[in-house]
Amino acid sequence: MKNEKKAIVAAGLVIGVISALLVFFGNPVNMGFCIACFLRDTAGALGFHSAPVVQYIRPEIIGLVLGACIMAMVSGEFKARGGSAPITRFILAVFVMIGCLMFLGCPFRMILRLAGGDGNAIFGFVGFDLGIFAGVFFLKRGYTLKRSYKMPALEGQLFPVLQIVFLILLVAAPAFIHFSTEGPGSLHASVWIALAAGLIVGGLAQKTRLCMVGGIRDAVLFREWKLLMGFAAIFASALVMNLILGAVTGTPFFNPGFAGQPVAHTDGLWNALGMLLAGFGCVLLGGCPLRQLVLSGEGNTDSAVTVIGLMVGAAVAHNFGLASSGEGPTSNGKIAVIIGIVVVTVIAFMNSRKKTD
Repeated sequence: MKNEKKAIVAAGLVIGVISALLVFFGNPVNMGFCIACFLRDTAGALGFHSAPVVQYIRPEIIGLVLGACIMAMVSGEFKARGGSAPITRFILAVFVMIGCLMFLGCPFRMILRLAGGDGNAIFGFVGFDLGIFAGVFFLKRGYTLKRSYKMPALEGQLFPVLQIVFLILLVAAPAFIHFSTEGPGSLHASVWIALAAGLIVGGLAQKTRLCMVGGIRDAVLFREWKLLMGFAAIFASALVMNLILGAVTGTPFFNPGFAGQPVAHTDGLWNALGMLLAGFGCVLLGGCPLRQLVLSGEGNTDSAVTVIGLMVGAAVAHNFGLASSGEGPTSNGKIAVIIGIVVVTVIAFMNSRKKTD
């Protein structure tokens, strides 16, 4: 157990440094890694939505899945499984993404925003915790999406193979793939640096089972803190790296405050409610967006369906004006978050009733 905790902390330290360096190499500020943002950008590049400032196939996502896949295969942990309430998982994922895009970031970016000095992420963190507490409430009352089943190996291999297709499309850049020329989608590290970063983070996350949602859930249910220690390490190393980069380059990478933060807004209530929805939905899904990508690399088709749901959620958010911007949340987005909280609560309740077969 002691060695496991050391490994988780060490992985967190490495991931935090990588996240900060990705900003140095070209990614948007406070967005060295953001699963929600990067899936949104990839969805836009594939034409799922037409928001011109957030369209780019992110190599970090490709690397995450492939890194987890390689690590799982090397360790004998790659197993094709699925069939656990795929439609329910898809719907939950859509609303999780809507919550993330209200806040403008996933749990991973929430930590990186804090490490960059963005005080608005504090409200997101409070809401995220409340959402997880809500999920734990239903877990204690028997919530389950039932078991998954062993599937043919090809089923588990398809999603990692799809990432290789995305990489080919990114490098070949055919006319039907969209690339932002301004905004967050136009800011990115080189393909190979981003891919390498994703491979490393994916491998480390697979080996250590890193999951922000799982960390808080386990702390509440079992008083087990090891996964949270990993994210504390990410925060600490990203913060220190931001300070070092700022001192070396003369460009501030740590800007404490609330106003003027990059790709963020100052509406505390909706930052909190967006992450409440995300945290609640992620508990019901069994893991945060990072964890879902890692599991999809391990051959879990339920997680692959979840990732597809996240991408569809990003498309819905941008096509229907639900996503926030630096100016703040939209009216449509506020309505969607409230609807999402209601829908997720109903799903939690309906799957918590004990039934006899």
